[in-house]
Amino acid sequence: MSEDRRDSAMQGSPEPLPHAGSEIDDPQFTDKSYSQGQLVRRRFFRHKGAIAGLAVLIFITLLAFTSIGIGGISGWWDKDFTSTGTVLNGGKPTIGWFYLGEHPFGQDSTGRDYFARVMRGTQVSLIIAFVVGIASTMIGTVIGAVAGYFRGWAESLLMRVTDLFIIIPLLVFAAVLGRIAGDSGIFVFALVLAAVTWTGLARLVRGEVLSLREREFVSAARAIGTGNWRIILRHILPNTVGVIIVATTFAIASAILLETALSYLGFGVQPPDISLGSLISEYQTAFTSRPWLFWFPGVFILAIALSVNFIGDGLRDAFDPRQGKDG
Repeated sequence: MSEDRRDSAMQGSPEPLPHAGSEIDDPQFTDKSYSQGQLVRRRFFRHKGAIAGLAVLIFITLLAFTSIGIGGISGWWDKDFTSTGTVLNGGKPTIGWFYLGEHPFGQDSTGRDYFARVMRGTQVSLIIAFVVGIASTMIGTVIGAVAGYFRGWAESLLMRVTDLFIIIPLLVFAAVLGRIAGDSGIFVFALVLAAVTWTGLARLVRGEVLSLREREFVSAARAIGTGNWRIILRHILPNTVGVIIVATTFAIASAILLETALSYLGFGVQPPDISLGSLISEYQTAFTSRPWLFWFPGVFILAIALSVNFIGDGLRDAFDPRQGKDG
């Protein structure tokens, strides 16, 4: 039997038995057999909070990237986030129940359209959050998998490095590295943040791998001569995908809040580019006289963070039915 066929025969561990109150007890699930992936999707789409969060996140993303465009692609909004102009009506917002007006989010003191600036800030914050979430997940998964599977000196070395990163205050560490990389662009800045936010996932993946490496399907793979890296990639990591996906969503939510804090303190995105955090920092003194300059980016930060957290809750309940009543 070829190695690929042997791997296919032993791919993953047997699926856990359903618990009382799960889909097997629900009449709508008894007419047909569902795969694990189908069950996860059904549980996720039954989670009202997750669906609402997904809808809000998609709406914000489409609004930000289609309104002012990106990368030379024009959007449907006719104003640029850097162009100054005449301040109209004290820069007050013109948005109403059924119309946007000339400047829906108002203008700043130099006449720049604040809707365009908030949309650009949302673009940058979303890009940073998703790059940080994905990159930190990759780093944490690799380190956790290697430490949990190989044990010995590899585990000791990697876990001591992880502990070293954990004991250093995250905000201080990220601020120092952010200042160094702040002028290199948002992607470099995002990778710097990812380099200091992977520790929680690494410990989580390590714990999962420690449990899985002793299971029968891993022992069978070793017995037929399957290599260590093939076992990790083909047998162990696929069985931790639920934990990894859920952790990624929470990492994205944490990343946007971390970026906001750093930009507010002046250690994040540097001019001439802007983010939601830098907008709040730039106009913090206008909170009493022109509060819309503070509230609009704040509302978008809150909406994005809550949306991603709701999505994470839905994924957690979908992958682990014991977490919620819908499981």
